[in-house]
Amino acid sequence: MASEDIIMLSQKELIRLHIVQKILNKELKHKDASDVLSLSERQIRRIVSRVKSEGDRGIVHKSRGKPSNRRSCAKLKNKAIECYRTKYSGFGPTFTSEKLLEREKIKVHHETLRKWLIESGDWKKVRKSGAHRQWRERKHHVGEMVQVDGSHHDWFGQRGPKCVFMGYIDDAAGNTFGRFYPYEGTFPAMDSFKRYVKKYGIPVSLYLDKHSTYKSTAKPSIDEMLSNTKPLSEFERAMKEFGVKVIHADSPQAKGRVERLFRTLQDRLVKEMRLENISTIEDANKFLSKYLPRHNKKFTVKPAKQSDLHREIPKGTNLDRILCRKTQRVLKSDMTVQYNNKLYQIKDKVNARKIVIEERISGTKIMTYKNKVLKFKEITLKAKKQQKAVHNGHKKGQRYTLPVDHPWNSVKYG
Repeated sequence: MASEDIIMLSQKELIRLHIVQKILNKELKHKDASDVLSLSERQIRRIVSRVKSEGDRGIVHKSRGKPSNRRSCAKLKNKAIECYRTKYSGFGPTFTSEKLLEREKIKVHHETLRKWLIESGDWKKVRKSGAHRQWRERKHHVGEMVQVDGSHHDWFGQRGPKCVFMGYIDDAAGNTFGRFYPYEGTFPAMDSFKRYVKKYGIPVSLYLDKHSTYKSTAKPSIDEMLSNTKPLSEFERAMKEFGVKVIHADSPQAKGRVERLFRTLQDRLVKEMRLENISTIEDANKFLSKYLPRHNKKFTVKPAKQSDLHREIPKGTNLDRILCRKTQRVLKSDMTVQYNNKLYQIKDKVNARKIVIEERISGTKIMTYKNKVLKFKEITLKAKKQQKAVHNGHKKGQRYTLPVDHPWNSVKYG
C-alpha cells in the first residue's frame, strides 16, 4: 500500500495491521493476538487471510466509504427538520424527538436528530461550564424531605401575565408536584401545601429558602427572648402545628434539586403550554394534572429505601384552621375589634381581653376565643359624635370672624 494510503488508516487499523504482520512473521500466535485485540481467533484468521490476499488494504473494513444500511431516508430527514422549524423551534433535540413521536408519529433517535439539526444550522452545540459543586446525597426515604420553592418566570410568553410556579420535589425519588399562582406569598404557599398533603400525605421535613414567606424577618419580642424562641412566619407556625420540620437553605446551590427542576420546567413545560396555546393560570393548572404524571414517569428515580415516610392526615384535622393567617386583636369594652381598618362587632358574650382572627385561604374570616368560633358582624356606619357649642354659637372647625367693635379692630399700627 502506498504511504499516502497508510496515512488514511485509523489508529485502530494501524494497530491491527501491526499485529497481523507479527503473525505473518510467526512472531505471534493467533491465540495471543486474539487476547491483545479482544477478537475471536476465528476473526483473527479471517483478517490474516484478507491481508495475505489483498495486502495491507485488506485491513480496511469493506463498508468503509459506503452509506450505512441503517441510514434514514432523505424524506424522513426533511420532514423532521420542517416540523422543527414550523412547530418546535427552540426545542432541544431530545425534547423534539419525543414530541415528533408523540404528536407527529415520526420516530427518530434524538442523537440522529441532533446531527441533522446541526448540519442544517438549526441547532448549535451548547457547552456547559461553571464551577463543579459536590452534590449532596439524596435522602433514602420518600417523604423524608421535600424541597419547596417558587419559580418566577414568564411561563406564558407573550400570551399571558407572568406568574409563579410553586414547586415541590421529593429529595429521595424526585417526584414532582406544583401549581401556578399570581404571586409567591403566604396563601399560595399554604394552598399548595394543602393540596400536596391531600395527595401524598404530611412529609417529615421541608427544605426552603429564606424568603419572608417561609422565614420571619421580625425581631424577637421580650416574651420570645425570655423563652429563647424565635419569631415564626405564618407558614412556619402552620408547619409547627403539623409537626413538619422546616430547614432553611443558606444558598440557591444548597437546594439544587428544586433549582434544576425549575430549569427543566422552564424549558419543557413552557414549550408544552405553547403547543397547547395556554395563556391563563386556570388553564395552566388544569394542564398540570395531565403533564406532571408524564413528567414524573420520565424523571422519577428509585429511592434507596422503599418505605414511604409521609404521614396520613390525622382524623378530625381541620386543615383550614391550621393553614390560615392568625392574628391576635384586642377586644374593646364595647365588644368591638378592629382589623385591617375595619370595625367588627362581636355578638357573643365573652370575657376576653384578646381574640384570634383567622383569615382563611378562601378569603373568609373566622374569629375565635379559646378555639370557640364567635359570631360577629362588620360595622359599616360609625355613630356621629355630638358637636359641643362654643362662645357666640361658634362651632369647632368653623372660622371665627371678630366683630367690628372688637378692641383689636381699633388698634392702629405704624
